[in-house]
Amino acid sequence: MISLVIPTYNEADNIPNLLCKIEQVLSDIEYEVLIVDDNSTDDTVGICAQLKKSYPLVLLQPGGRPRDLSLSVIDGCLASKFDRVVVLDADLSHPPDKIILMLAQLDNNPDCFILGSRYFEGGSFDRQWSCWRFLNSYVATAMARPLVRCTDPMSGFFMLEKSRIDLSVCKPIGYKIGLEFMVRGDFRRVIEVPIGFKDRQIGESKMDLGQQFKYLRHLRRLYLVKLGGFGEFIHFGAVGTSGFVLDLVSYYGLQFLGVPHTLARAISFWPAVSWNWALNRVLTFGERTKRPKTRQWLEFVGSSLVGFAVNFGVYQHLTAEVGFFQRYHIAAFIAGIGCASLFNFAASTLFVYSNKRG
Repeated sequence: MISLVIPTYNEADNIPNLLCKIEQVLSDIEYEVLIVDDNSTDDTVGICAQLKKSYPLVLLQPGGRPRDLSLSVIDGCLASKFDRVVVLDADLSHPPDKIILMLAQLDNNPDCFILGSRYFEGGSFDRQWSCWRFLNSYVATAMARPLVRCTDPMSGFFMLEKSRIDLSVCKPIGYKIGLEFMVRGDFRRVIEVPIGFKDRQIGESKMDLGQQFKYLRHLRRLYLVKLGGFGEFIHFGAVGTSGFVLDLVSYYGLQFLGVPHTLARAISFWPAVSWNWALNRVLTFGERTKRPKTRQWLEFVGSSLVGFAVNFGVYQHLTAEVGFFQRYHIAAFIAGIGCASLFNFAASTLFVYSNKRG
């Protein structure tokens, strides 16, 4: 028993041929097909109404959210009646005849993620790809490989037991839902099944520059999930560096406008600390529960002021008591920033952005 989840947008011309091929492959298996359509402008609804007479087809059209392939896959998985789920594209680029082989692998390895792979031994892709498309695919794949152990982490053709992943914590952006599942799911390993990937013959690709930017945002999220606290600390440091640059620009900019340097120093702190708070809320700790903005901003400002006091105190102590730092003030300056950064990160993690506080 298996559920096939197929996200669609304007794929009406491909659906009949796809369902015919699926029936030929799965004629001896109990299955259902869930077409999860993002409000297509073609005749997807009418086509599916006709096909329901011949195939175990369910048409879903989730509303109230932006059009998104990954969210469609999650909607389909939630609605599927079987635990074993296979996800594939509607454009016939993924060969349905490989589903039986993938199903055999899942039967023997129920705790694994089964992936249809273009780059695994025996797999292939359309040789008519342009140099730019091949390079784009290669770079995107290389960026994702540290997250998972497989040759084709970008593949959208995969099979799993959906009970092995908490779908409520998934926060995909864009098209790479398989990568999301591999990173967040409880899978012993990824088993790759070689496939021959073919370009679509009918319709237009949905991949564009906007989707590529979404992929980069998605990748950043998944690295934070994979690296945990260490990833958050690195991200927190990067945000802090950008805030320092803004602080410096504001400081000198205000003086250029005639503001006394002491007042400029007092003012420049506020845009910088607000910038750090906003970026950390959205990016570094974006996976965490959102809390009231004003209260959280005040808490972040308070912890940053304490962090500044730690910074100044370390600097003052080292330059007054330690000979090396008396000769090299810049080293004491860096040490102070380092200690303050550790304090600020701990305060942000445990207090300001904590999931445990309402």
